[in-house]
Amino acid sequence: MADHAAEHAAYPVGLRLSGRRVVVLGAGQVAQRRLPSLVAAGADVLLISPSATPSVEAMADAGEVRWERRRYRHGDLDGAWYALISTDDPEANTAASQEAEDRRVWCVRSDDAEAATAWTPATGRSEGVTVAVLTGRDPRRSAAVRDAIVEGLRDGSLAAPHHRRPHTPGVALVGGGPGDPDLITVRGRRLLAEADVVIADRLGPRDLLAELPPHVEVIDAAKIPYGRFMAQEAINNALIEHAKAGKAVVRLKGGDPFVFGRGMEEAQALAEAGIPCTVVPGISSTISVPGAAGIPVTHRGVAHEFTVVSGHVAPDDARSLVDWPSLAKLRGTLVVLMGVENSGAIAAKLIEHGRPAGTPAAVIQEGTTAAQRRVDATLATLGETVRAEGVRPPAVIVIGDVVAVAAAPTHT
Repeated sequence: MADHAAEHAAYPVGLRLSGRRVVVLGAGQVAQRRLPSLVAAGADVLLISPSATPSVEAMADAGEVRWERRRYRHGDLDGAWYALISTDDPEANTAASQEAEDRRVWCVRSDDAEAATAWTPATGRSEGVTVAVLTGRDPRRSAAVRDAIVEGLRDGSLAAPHHRRPHTPGVALVGGGPGDPDLITVRGRRLLAEADVVIADRLGPRDLLAELPPHVEVIDAAKIPYGRFMAQEAINNALIEHAKAGKAVVRLKGGDPFVFGRGMEEAQALAEAGIPCTVVPGISSTISVPGAAGIPVTHRGVAHEFTVVSGHVAPDDARSLVDWPSLAKLRGTLVVLMGVENSGAIAAKLIEHGRPAGTPAAVIQEGTTAAQRRVDATLATLGETVRAEGVRPPAVIVIGDVVAVAAAPTHT
């Protein structure tokens, strides 16, 4: 059997296992990798193994698979459509493989691919498409080819002629992350590749816009004419107008749409207009920018909490909704967004209400981008340092002892 199999290429096929019995022998690392896909395929999985990894055991506890805590016995493959043999007992593997051959059950063996009747391809999924790659005896190459194809499908760099499915007009509020184009989510990048219209913020990942196809209309949100309307209302109207025209619209925002991004205002306006809205969370600059500068917002034995506030309104301004006196009493990390202009007033207010003047502080400008720079200070010198160093928005201010234990900057 092995010699014959080696002479011919494998015949690729997609198994429809929903409701059909699949037997998995062994519950180690191989089973841990393969079981989620079998469960996702709807298979009726019987797992046979005296022990299991914690992850596999959790799947059994959750009822995703049936687990019999014992070794393989002849007859276990009765009624099976497919078998995965991955025990650490060569004799049991050989016996089970022979039973699979006798019963004509397609069988994968982790210890001896040549003795198996089936091979597991490197697989991946992107928007309803399953990619499966087989390169014979080189699983690493299979995985590399799979990854290249799936990534291309996800980010739109790999395209094939197809009939576009009719879509319901709608808007996707996409969080673009802190600035580095590689830090947008996979889903956000895919929606960008499928968009007809993109309405982008200045702080979004601008490099991604250059990758869009020529037919995509890109609108700078800061330049939308708004006449008697407020700028935000004009943006809302533009989203609604393009969606009602039957376009797939992406509202590309910096960071996360709902973290000081006014995303909920846009979602509410779309809901009132009867426009379907999808929210795609983004990596928030509140955590990612300090991290890129080597600052953890929490650290064992140093900070068990972190608080994020907006500094666009000065502490003494009647419009401020921030309880600065209470924040001054906290021992954890304070992350301030949009606080460059008011950094001195913020620091003074915190010191006034009890935060030590010597508390370490750092300001990270243009975080995660090629222009990133970090400026260190103390709470007492924060405002003066920001002015002296010419720090300009966008910048994230981090206040707390975690600044002093930070590692070397990780962004280059």
